[in-house]
Amino acid sequence: HREKVRRCLDVFARMLRESAFDTDDPQTGLEVELNLIDSAGDPALKNGEVLENLADPDFQTELGQYNIEVNLAPTALRDGGLGSFETSLREDLNAAETKAAEVGAHLVMIGVLPTLGEGHMTPATLSPNPRYRLLSEQILAARGEDILLDIVGPRERLSATADSIVPEAACTSMQLHVQTSPDQFADYWNASQAIAGVQLAISANSPYLLGKELWRETRIPLFEQATDTRGEELKVQGVRPRVWFGERWITSIFDLFEENVRYFPALLPITEDQDPLAELDAGRTPDLAELRLHNGTVYRWNRPIYDVADGVPHLRVENRLLAAGPTVSDTIANAAFYFGLVRSLAAADRPLWSQM
Repeated sequence: HREKVRRCLDVFARMLRESAFDTDDPQTGLEVELNLIDSAGDPALKNGEVLENLADPDFQTELGQYNIEVNLAPTALRDGGLGSFETSLREDLNAAETKAAEVGAHLVMIGVLPTLGEGHMTPATLSPNPRYRLLSEQILAARGEDILLDIVGPRERLSATADSIVPEAACTSMQLHVQTSPDQFADYWNASQAIAGVQLAISANSPYLLGKELWRETRIPLFEQATDTRGEELKVQGVRPRVWFGERWITSIFDLFEENVRYFPALLPITEDQDPLAELDAGRTPDLAELRLHNGTVYRWNRPIYDVADGVPHLRVENRLLAAGPTVSDTIANAAFYFGLVRSLAAADRPLWSQM
């Protein structure tokens, strides 16, 4: 599997030199993770029932049984894209709320659901997708010990342990996608890194976890700790965390994928039959399945995306910093702030990161 991942990386480097990526009509995207609650406001472990009742491919399962995710159709911002996102999100959420209510559940957008209890932090609350259970087993095996949650807020401190990655399910976020050309990718990623602190400062909405008042955005340290494959010894040695901000500015998207391969062992070593080099030599677009799967298990706050649509490759920056909600208006305002500021910085004559 390791050899196949490196083969994919070599093919990706050649594609960046030779292939025609989809850059004619750059799209933006928006995903929002949601919590399910019952009539008392407690988590409702009913995502299977809700999704079955919805029967809508825009909604998908998530890690915890009290989570679902909605994916909005990509759109170009110049054509009233933000208004389109707002209309679509409102319509989808209203329809989903109606269907969820039929099975005794309701939707909430927030970074961390305040009513979560320790009883919701057990493997029994994982969604029944085999991939989630395998990922949990692999992370725990890599650690060699239970996951430690130790979060110190201004007023209170939370100390707890977990024998699965289910605390990650408490982190419900929104993901913003912006498509770029290979030449522009580094500028958009560097700009996204530069504004990360400002993004969090204006959007924080998850101060409570397991009855404790912690950070204004407790979701950040919770996500970092809930998927950490390092024990204390590896942290001291400087091993990189899987939830990673990064260490430097980049000059190409290749830098990030190469770092993934160099620094992080595979968590899901699933190998497909397709030979990426043979596909490229035959004039087709390779899936690079192993490289993409590995990239999906390195949880960068700004993640590089390689994807294929209708046989044509494209690149995206996935901005993963922000908490979901708490309202549709907040969500769209946060999206407008990100898309506008990152484009302004990426197009600047003297890039901000060159001055930092």
